[in-house]
Amino acid sequence: MATAVHRNGSLSAVSLRVFVLVGFGGGAETQALLFAVFLALYVVTVLGNITMIVVITLDARLHSPMYFFLKNLSCVDLCLSSVIAPKAMTIFLSSSKVISFEGCATQFFFFSLLATTETFLLAVMAYDRFMAICSPLRYPVTMCPMTCARLVLGTYCVGCLNSIVQTSLTFQLPFCSSNRIDYFYCDVPPLLQLACGSTALNELLLFGLCGFIIVSTTLAVLVSYGYITVTILRMHSGSGRHKVFSTCGSHLTAVSLFYGTLFVMYAQPGAVTSMAQGKVVSIFYTLVIPMFNPLIYSLRNKDVKDALWRLGHRHNLVKKGGQ
Repeated sequence: MATAVHRNGSLSAVSLRVFVLVGFGGGAETQALLFAVFLALYVVTVLGNITMIVVITLDARLHSPMYFFLKNLSCVDLCLSSVIAPKAMTIFLSSSKVISFEGCATQFFFFSLLATTETFLLAVMAYDRFMAICSPLRYPVTMCPMTCARLVLGTYCVGCLNSIVQTSLTFQLPFCSSNRIDYFYCDVPPLLQLACGSTALNELLLFGLCGFIIVSTTLAVLVSYGYITVTILRMHSGSGRHKVFSTCGSHLTAVSLFYGTLFVMYAQPGAVTSMAQGKVVSIFYTLVIPMFNPLIYSLRNKDVKDALWRLGHRHNLVKKGGQ
């Protein structure tokens, strides 16, 4: 619902059917530049994550818990970017920049679901590395395929629960006569600025839930890597240390980038009001980080690079055999 303001200052409820996504503003040249940047980021994101999914699926040597989680991370990243980028590119080229009320709610629901899922999935990946390095003998039993599937399902369930709560509370607010969202997609902070009634509960919930999610998952990562560091320091093999550091370094880089941007955006008081900063930060966790994750895990991971080489070599053999 929205509210209309009469000349006497009274408010009456009217049905709000559409929002207008303002985006970044600027003239036609600025919008064209933004479209080109978003298109480049999105294409690289799609190609990189699909490549990771295909390589891990086709290479039997990568059928392990770590790469099972990595494949799911690529899937989440691909979907997260796809929820945001296509619509954003549409508004850059459109004069109306309209999104329906239902479309806005749907976009936010899936964005919240996927962002929360990725947060917990990164924590699960840290736990997987903890078990593999600190309890190698128990690892095959503890991280069996059924357990891995349940852990991934659990991340989606938590993501769905958080998304339902955030979406239902946000979109039941009475919105003011202005339906212009000062953002390039539907998110809680810019939507709260359009609300007529008190948003204290929504802001408290945003800060509380997001703070709890980020702090709890960060603690899980830190504890896991604390034990991993102690175990690595006890290793006598230099090559073993290098391999572990390479694998864990990739994951820590991904965790730092994703958790850091989410904390700046959602888990600090006053984050709701800084829209200019929020737009830039949002580009990082909706497009830049999903684009970098496949590069981080492939360039610093010998197993993935070897799998890419084997897949390319196999393709060349098949191509030559067909000639």
